[in-house]
Amino acid sequence: MQVKYDAGQEVVLARLVDRDGLGARPLGATMAIAEDGTWRGSVSGGCVEGIVLDAARAVLDGAEPQVATVSPTAHLMPWEETPACAGELRVLLTRAPDAPVRAAIASALADDRLLAVRIELEPPYSWSVTTTAAWPPSGDGSPVFVEELRPRSTLVLVGATDLAATMARMVESLHRRAVILDPRPEHVTSGAFPATCEVVRAWPDQWIAGNRLRAEDAVVTLTHDPRIDDRAIRAALESEAGHVAALGSRTTHARRLRRLAGTPGLNRLSGPAGLDLGGASLAETALSILAEVVAVGNARSGQRLREVNTQIRVMAPASCSGAAVS
Repeated sequence: MQVKYDAGQEVVLARLVDRDGLGARPLGATMAIAEDGTWRGSVSGGCVEGIVLDAARAVLDGAEPQVATVSPTAHLMPWEETPACAGELRVLLTRAPDAPVRAAIASALADDRLLAVRIELEPPYSWSVTTTAAWPPSGDGSPVFVEELRPRSTLVLVGATDLAATMARMVESLHRRAVILDPRPEHVTSGAFPATCEVVRAWPDQWIAGNRLRAEDAVVTLTHDPRIDDRAIRAALESEAGHVAALGSRTTHARRLRRLAGTPGLNRLSGPAGLDLGGASLAETALSILAEVVAVGNARSGQRLREVNTQIRVMAPASCSGAAVS
């Protein structure tokens, strides 16, 4: 049940594999607990993590791996109100996969390739991977948990600007890949951009034509230069990108629409880019634009939650064979 990593730490993984009722985290949510007491991740909104930590530390001390059933009500006193997410959680506590599986997962994440990860929910809790989610059921009908690791969506930022640099620093935590395009050599070589993003010296229409964009991808123009932005917008509207937006004031956008009149799909263009947050700083502007990207990607309005009645969270699906999935 114990795994030694390069840092010399023994680590236990706790993975949410099933749940009754509502929950704050999707199936597949994971905690990593190290022997020195440090840990990362969560399997709920915070109400059962203490229970999971105790169970994981027991495994670090030699207890057998298990699928533990935990509930937010476990530590409540009789007079305390039951939380809305009071259903039972099934959490697999086991060692991390062996080196070949770890390497396959790391490679798929680094290269943005689809990978399905399968874990048996009975001893010895074996891990395996495949490049397709169409996994045949286990021959003996034993329960398994299968999770798809999907390629990140791509956010194309047209213009190697300070705003693009700020957005690129925020994008990684949103599980998106940032690509910054600019034909101007002095802009792409400024050194202002994080190593986690890709900065390409290219005319954006040429890059978009040579790189297939998917419905989950987005393109946002930031240069304020019609010679660059307009070419990018036309190419993006011809692509399958699900969100195309342009930075600029309402006056700038009105002029842009006049220049682009007759462009197929122009009604898809969102401008001025962003949600109405009232911010003025680079970080606030970046937050506004990225908030719109997230809202559109989840088919949401971007309104305040108090003003809508939709389900708060959109959970990425995972599949679990042999156990109930909420």
